[in-house]
Amino acid sequence: MLNYLLMAGGQQGEGQSNPIIGFLPFIVLIAVFYFFLMRPQMKKQKEHQSMLQNLQRGDRIITTGGIIGSVVGIDEDKIVIKVGTGDGVKLEIAKGFISQKLTGQ
Repeated sequence: MLNYLLMAGGQQGEGQSNPIIGFLPFIVLIAVFYFFLMRPQMKKQKEHQSMLQNLQRGDRIITTGGIIGSVVGIDEDKIVIKVGTGDGVKLEIAKGFISQKLTGQ
């Protein structure tokens, strides 16, 4: 009977699985999270930064608040836009609040 218990104890150690297999679902979940959520968001953020850096006078933009205007002046961290027709009204806004650049003026 003692021999049987010793043999059973030896076989139990051989049957254990690789610890990496236990972490495999977490690794797959992190990879899916990265490729479907984080990567597209980082790409969109880079495109937005590029658009902000390439703004020029005369470009038409939309702010996050929905204001549409033409760029009149560009500073380091703010932009002056002209809203309305004729002389219009000039507004100073922070660059971070520019949502998109309009095409097809």
